[in-house]
Amino acid sequence: MGGKLRVFSGNANLPLAGEIARRLKIKLGESEIKRFSDGESFVRIHESIRGEDVFVVQPTCSPTNDNVMELLVIIDALKRASAERITAVIPYYGYARQDKKAHAREPISAKLVANLLETAGADRVLCLDLHSAAIQGFFDIPADNLSAIDLLAEPFKQMGLRNAIAVSPDAGGAKRAKNFAEILGVELAIVNKFRPKENVAESTGVLGNVKGKDCVMVDDMIDTAGSLCSAAKVLKEAGARKVYACATHGVFSGEAFARLAKSEIEEVIVTDSIPLKPGAPSNITVTSVAPLLADAVERIHTGKSISELFRQRTEKQVTLNT
Repeated sequence: MGGKLRVFSGNANLPLAGEIARRLKIKLGESEIKRFSDGESFVRIHESIRGEDVFVVQPTCSPTNDNVMELLVIIDALKRASAERITAVIPYYGYARQDKKAHAREPISAKLVANLLETAGADRVLCLDLHSAAIQGFFDIPADNLSAIDLLAEPFKQMGLRNAIAVSPDAGGAKRAKNFAEILGVELAIVNKFRPKENVAESTGVLGNVKGKDCVMVDDMIDTAGSLCSAAKVLKEAGARKVYACATHGVFSGEAFARLAKSEIEEVIVTDSIPLKPGAPSNITVTSVAPLLADAVERIHTGKSISELFRQRTEKQVTLNT
């Protein structure tokens, strides 16, 4: 792009946006973002961005509706300020679980949010570990879906786990867990799970031998932590030596912290795609996705390949079971 690289942020995750800007060796853009007394979002950009290449960082985490609307208003303000290109950097894409009609008369909210972003004026979207990769197809503008799986695997490489095995807490995450297993050079197991209703999960058994092994469960997000803790219990009952867990997005709603504090899980590693809420138990560790996102932002700005970020994976594979 001919325009200067600029990074702005909403209120959802200012520390992450600030760290991305620091790694790019630029200052975070100056803006005023607040709410009127009735809750409406107000945005004012305090510097000229005419003809510039602007990236706005805003995960649409809780309060989801407020953060989605804030992002839309920021994009509209940037568009009306004559930015040459606007890229929405959305580390956590809210409403991603509503990506299809599972039952009659349900919305496809992930598509609705995509439409809103385009209507507001976004020219490009950069996301991280979408709940479903198919959501990329909901956009008629370029949409990149990065993966934090290498960042999540790194701490386990350093732990020196004994006879490790990667575990998917449900069949739907098997592909993600398979990639994780390949990075670590370990085998794969899958926990059988079913949902009697939304936000309720029950685990009933394990496909694979976990007896005497250090199990590392991997998922895209941890919401109420019910399915994760249930899966950890099943793994221990199946003879697992220790159970660890990692996920890109630490949503942690409802009784998540209480469940994790008394669970069978030794340590839970999440990224800072969502700010960690107060009151987190001591077994939760946060690793930053700022280096990955900053690299992607720079590549988009300079016209370099984003796919190079995925090709590096084969060079990082190790084997823990030697």
